[in-house]
Amino acid sequence: MTTPIVSPDAPPAVSPVLRTPPAAPAEAAAYFAARLAFYTDAADVHAALTGGDPGFVLVDVRSTESWDQGHIADALHLPTAAIPQHAAKLLDPAVPVVVHCWGPGCDGATRAAAALAERGYRVKEMLGGIEYWIREGHAVQTAQGREQHAPDPLTAPLGDGDCGC
Repeated sequence: MTTPIVSPDAPPAVSPVLRTPPAAPAEAAAYFAARLAFYTDAADVHAALTGGDPGFVLVDVRSTESWDQGHIADALHLPTAAIPQHAAKLLDPAVPVVVHCWGPGCDGATRAAAALAERGYRVKEMLGGIEYWIREGHAVQTAQGREQHAPDPLTAPLGDGDCGC
């Protein structure tokens, strides 16, 4: 086995993370501030829903069969395909909308958010969808009643439930 020869003049190896350098601070600040205008997460939605009037309507955009498997009790059911026909009857354009679908592997909430925004609604997408809602230990409503599972210790903070972020 031979040892590779590295020239003392060779540039240092660049981490795969830094092959594309981070954005300038001002660009990063603008990007992340804008991103917060488009997304929220299950923990913040749960806190808002349990704290009184959340100031938004939560919309589950999954199919009826998926809704029947389990849904967030305070959510409105409006499947993505039904948005063109039913959004104006069910939603007030003055009230922000938070949409969710199955989870991070599904872009149904993104399609629904786009459809609602095209119709004049202010909308955010709940990151993680109902998958992370359940994984964080929040309750869902099923045909059998309310169900709640223990939080997944690898995806949700334990103890007081505050991740500190």
